[in-house]
Amino acid sequence: MSIYAPFSRPLYVMLKPAGALCNLACDYCYYLEKSKLYKGNPKQVMSDELLEKFIQEYIQQAQTMPQVLFTWHGGETLMRPLSFYKRAVELQRKYAGGRTIDNCIQTNGTMLTDEWCEFFRQNNWLVGVSIDGPQPFHDEYRRTPQGRPSFVKVMKGISLLKKHGVEWNGMAVVNDYNADYPLEFYRFFKEIGCHYIQFAPIVERLMPHADGRHLASPADDGANGKVRLAPFSVSPGQWGDFLCALFDEWVSSDVGVYYIQLFDSTLANWVGEQPGVCSMGQTCGHAGVMEWNGDVYACDHYVFPEYKLGNLYTNSLVEMMYGERQRNFGLAKRDALPRQCRECQWLFACNGECPKNRFARTVDGEPGLNYLCEGYRRFFAHVAPYMDYMKREFMAQRAPANVMQAIREGKLPLPKTANK
Repeated sequence: MSIYAPFSRPLYVMLKPAGALCNLACDYCYYLEKSKLYKGNPKQVMSDELLEKFIQEYIQQAQTMPQVLFTWHGGETLMRPLSFYKRAVELQRKYAGGRTIDNCIQTNGTMLTDEWCEFFRQNNWLVGVSIDGPQPFHDEYRRTPQGRPSFVKVMKGISLLKKHGVEWNGMAVVNDYNADYPLEFYRFFKEIGCHYIQFAPIVERLMPHADGRHLASPADDGANGKVRLAPFSVSPGQWGDFLCALFDEWVSSDVGVYYIQLFDSTLANWVGEQPGVCSMGQTCGHAGVMEWNGDVYACDHYVFPEYKLGNLYTNSLVEMMYGERQRNFGLAKRDALPRQCRECQWLFACNGECPKNRFARTVDGEPGLNYLCEGYRRFFAHVAPYMDYMKREFMAQRAPANVMQAIREGKLPLPKTANK
């Protein structure tokens, strides 16, 4: 059966209940300017009517699995009142039909209170907190519209999550500044007790649009000379060095204790399992995003007019997410790879990474190479002996964490950064 046959795999649609509204103005944010797509409506918040329509259709028509995951994202999700999410939980129970409902929500953490945290704990919500490491790293780009730092408020929010026993994880953006300090960055998360961490490289391009937007769409051709790399973007070399240093510390002492999404996904690809993150998968297109007014887009990083699939008031989720247009979008991740990628020994491990970053050219001048390719190639070559060992353990139904003992016993070389 084709992976794009209806209902052959879970369908996910990320919700933007407050659109691009946010109480921060992070320099590298890729979502703040999305409000300019809807300049005719200054409020830009999801109505109760649309909330109920989505929840009913998402559960009853678009899902076939016994578990249904709702993902709430922003902007800043807590710009909507707690009553909005309490209503969402009521509606989920109303339409659950015996299914298990799970919720995860992403927040910058600055607006968390005891009341919010108690709600998350009582309803078993997973909370993702955006935090870019120690205070100097975090406050470099994550500031208020008035230019004030946000680190202290974020840490207060994390303390409240811990106080109420809320399950949480960290999402850190790796940029041109903090990428040069991988161990300080990683050790900070261990110090604050964050055991599940997503390190996301920031890569954006700039191009002025008539409506005031400045981020380039993946469809914008860099050959016209108007598209340029955003200054906060991490460089390919930085990204490779960052990952190698991080991996050396992790594989020496933290496997099975701290979970880094990219390393878990790399190991999954190494053993032939689904990587669990779309950027590392062979194809994509099964995870869309719905804006506050019902507009559905192909992906969270593709909220541009040319990637709009329709609107929930006029199109069904199944029609939009399993239609030919979205199917072609997902398959293009695999089919549009340049020859250099198709012949690369590490293709199985990265699958070309996220298509939005494929604006570089190969050594032969062919377009479609991932901007971060150099860094990924360095990383995969560096981790190969350890991934091979963990794969053998996994295949033998033993714990991949045994790699740490193998290093201590000299069966594997001591990682370079750990040796330092």
